[in-house]
Amino acid sequence: MSRELRDDERELADGMIARARAAMAQIENWSQEGLDRLAQAIGWYAGNERTFTRLAQQGVDESGIGDRRGRPGKRFKIHMVLRDALRQKSTGIVEVDEEKGLVKYAKPAGVIASLIPMTNPALTPPVTGIYSAKARNAVIFSPHPRTARTTMQMTEVMRTACRAGDAPEDLFQCVAKPSIPLTQYLMGAADLTLATGGKPMVQAAYSSGKPAYGVGAGNSSIVVDETAELDIAAAYIRMSKTSDFGSGCSADGNVVIQRSVYSQMVQALTAEGGYLCDGDEKAALEKVMWDGKGNRTFPTIACRPQQLAEVAGFSIPEDRKFLMVENQGQIGPEHRFSKEKLTTLMALYHFETFDEALDIVRSIYETGGKGHSCGIYSHNDDSIDALARVAPVSRMMVRQPQSKANAGAWTNGMPMTSSLGCGIWGGNITNENVTLKHMMNYTWVSRPIPEDRPPDEELFGEFYGREVL
Repeated sequence: MSRELRDDERELADGMIARARAAMAQIENWSQEGLDRLAQAIGWYAGNERTFTRLAQQGVDESGIGDRRGRPGKRFKIHMVLRDALRQKSTGIVEVDEEKGLVKYAKPAGVIASLIPMTNPALTPPVTGIYSAKARNAVIFSPHPRTARTTMQMTEVMRTACRAGDAPEDLFQCVAKPSIPLTQYLMGAADLTLATGGKPMVQAAYSSGKPAYGVGAGNSSIVVDETAELDIAAAYIRMSKTSDFGSGCSADGNVVIQRSVYSQMVQALTAEGGYLCDGDEKAALEKVMWDGKGNRTFPTIACRPQQLAEVAGFSIPEDRKFLMVENQGQIGPEHRFSKEKLTTLMALYHFETFDEALDIVRSIYETGGKGHSCGIYSHNDDSIDALARVAPVSRMMVRQPQSKANAGAWTNGMPMTSSLGCGIWGGNITNENVTLKHMMNYTWVSRPIPEDRPPDEELFGEFYGREVL
């Protein structure tokens, strides 16, 4: 059972909230130019190569999971967030619709409680911070206990950026010694919660009594049909699967391949560093990747495939980058490989007709990951349209590496973020990528316009004038 909030924790939280509100008051009347300059300062101080590399690698060392070599590349997400933020207005009039007589004014959301996941202790704070500061909010970060030191140090970097941008440093604060009671109290005292992390964290945010943006679980599934360029598809799937050793909820977990190109696609994946497990190896992996209650085991999360294999009791060549298991016909709660994997392993399926592919995708998402993301490698617009019409997901990437694209990229138009809403499917309030606009209040000003009232015949169509009870 969770312990009660201590008096010193309550006093700490109340003090942080008070300082956050005082900091917000100091930038209440800042111009758009000043806010943009502050966003640039945060982006530079947090997203420069030297600082971010140090803290990104520290986060891997502190948590014990993730790719120490590859994680520093995530700094470019900070650059993309800054790009998106600078292209949007966040104070005063932000939208005008003359035809409808509407003018939209932006206001701050208030003090934000931001729950930081273990997987991105250096990335999530500046991503949230750039959007939040531009919207004239203050943020109190509540880090994961395993990576509290990394998040605390990144917060200090952002406070330095505030000073450089002539802003109060208390726009950003971080809890040094997080606890469940302290975090719950902070969420209730703040105006808005951003919960980026696991299901318990999101559920706690939604039960805080204050507005909250949460994210749902992922189980990213990819369809490859016979029109796909298989070598490119395999390369992109490898990129998505191995990014930070598959720690992200967007990493390709299930690959659904048309039967006519199945063997060729497996060969292409093998050429990209895949290792196809046999039946015994698959059974051994299942025993060690999930505990008796069906929960993922920590030693097998976000690790190299060699470590996965070793824990399971077998070995693979050193040059292999990810594992593959064939999982045809094995979808559902009792089939664990059809769930989210969170590591360098993917499940393979095949289909004959595209309708069968759609059935497989629907079944996978009924098992887990509903509302998050899917992808397709195809040059058949009818197939792309068919998947988009039935997949219960909030975003679908076409011929792109899922975990490198669905949260925004230089080469697509998705809004850049580190928080992916999963809509009502995933128990979230939004399907959108959580960005600047979600961290603002809006005042709608309405002026009178000429009457916009269609005739009854047009409104009711063929039913107009029929006899009614």
